[in-house]
Amino acid sequence: MGNNNKSTEKNVMKKRLNIVIIVGVFILSNIVFFYLGSAFTSGSIGLRNVSEAVAKDVSEIKDVKKYDLLFEVRENLLLRYNGEIDDNALLEAAIKGMTDSLNDPYTLFMNEKEYSSFVEQISGHFVGIGIQVGIKDEKVTVIAPIEGSPAERVGLKSGDVILKVNGEEMAEPKLENTVSKIKGEAGTSVDLTISRGEEVLDVTIPREEIKTTIVKGEILEDNVGYIRLSSFDEDSAKQVKEKILQLKGEGMKGLILDLRGNPGGSLSEAIGIASEFVPKGNVVTYTIDKYDKKQEYKSVGGDAQGLPLVVLIDGGSASASEVLTGALRDYELATIIGTKSFGKGVVQQLINLKDDKGGLKVTTSKYYTPNGENIHKIGITPDIEVTIPEETLNKEYDKSLDTQLIKSIEVIKEKLK
Repeated sequence: MGNNNKSTEKNVMKKRLNIVIIVGVFILSNIVFFYLGSAFTSGSIGLRNVSEAVAKDVSEIKDVKKYDLLFEVRENLLLRYNGEIDDNALLEAAIKGMTDSLNDPYTLFMNEKEYSSFVEQISGHFVGIGIQVGIKDEKVTVIAPIEGSPAERVGLKSGDVILKVNGEEMAEPKLENTVSKIKGEAGTSVDLTISRGEEVLDVTIPREEIKTTIVKGEILEDNVGYIRLSSFDEDSAKQVKEKILQLKGEGMKGLILDLRGNPGGSLSEAIGIASEFVPKGNVVTYTIDKYDKKQEYKSVGGDAQGLPLVVLIDGGSASASEVLTGALRDYELATIIGTKSFGKGVVQQLINLKDDKGGLKVTTSKYYTPNGENIHKIGITPDIEVTIPEETLNKEYDKSLDTQLIKSIEVIKEKLK
C-alpha cells in the first residue's frame, strides 16, 4: 500500500510538471528558476500536422551525419588521452556546449541533479540564499532578495551585480554557471563579491531553508486595501482572490497591488490574478513562436472588476509581474507607480528528457501585452515614477518612509473622491 501511495504521489508530481513554460528569472535557492506557462513537453516534440517550416526543421534534425565528428573526437579521447576520463562528463559538456553556443542565458540543459532541484521547487522545498537573478546589461544581476531570506538580511539589493562567487570571477554572463556555484546545502555559506554603483562589496551569505508567504494583505487608512504578492506560485491566484474577498468584506473601496521584487512564476496564476480585474474574454497576454504561431490567454472574469487600483512595480518586477502589469496598463484599469520593471518578455519551455536523464529549458517564443508590446530588455515604465531614497533603503523597512506606497495611497484616495 505504501509503495502504491508513493507511486501515486510521483504521478501527481509528473502531472504538475506537465503544465509549465518557463518565463521567470532564476531564483537562487536549491532550485534555479521560476516558471511561467501552461505547456510542458515530455520526451520528443509531437510532429503531427506540422507546417512546411516545421517540416524543414524536422528534416534538419534527422540529419545526424554531421555529428559523426563528435563521436570521432570522443572515440579518440577515450583511446588516446593519457589521463582519467569521465564519459558522462564528456556527454554533459557536449550537450551544454550546444546550449551555450546559442548565447541565450535562458536556454540551458539541466542534468539529473539540477532537474531534481526543479522538482523540489514544485513540491515547495527551498534551500539557498534567497535571491532572484537575471541577465541585465549583459551582467548577472540581482533582481530582488526574497523577503526574510539570508540575502535580504545581509543587505543584498535589487540591481547588485555579481562579480565573483567564492573568489572566482564570473567573467561571462551565464546564469547557469553563476547559479550552480551559488547553490549548496543548508548550513553552508557562499562568498559573493558584488558591485553596487561605484562600490564593490564582499558578503558572506548562509544557505538555509527559505520560507515565503506568497500573499499578504491588510486595510490601510480610509478603506484602502493593500495586497503584496511575492511570486506567482501554485495557488497564488486563489490566495489573491480570497484576500480580495476578505478585504472587501472589511470595507475595502480601492486596492494597492504591490508587485515590487516579484520575479514572476506561473502564467496560469498570472492569468488568474489578471482575471480579477480584466473583463471576461479580454486578452491578458499572447505569445508568438518561431513559426509565427500566436497563442492568446484570456481573462476568465473575477471579483474586482471596476475596483480603483494602483500597481506598484520596480526593477525586481519581472516576467509574470510584467504580464499582469502590462494588461492592467493597456486596459487602463490601474495606475502604475514606482520605477521601471525588469524587462523579460521571452518564454522558455521545459522539456523533460527521455528516461529522466535531465531537462532542457529552451526559449520558444516572445510574449506581448494586449496592445502588442514586447517588453523584453525594455521593461514597463510606470505612469508615475517614484524612487525610494537611498538612505531609506539602508534602513529596516518602515511603511511611513515608503515613498512609493505613500504616493499610491494618495492616488487611490483621489480615485475614491
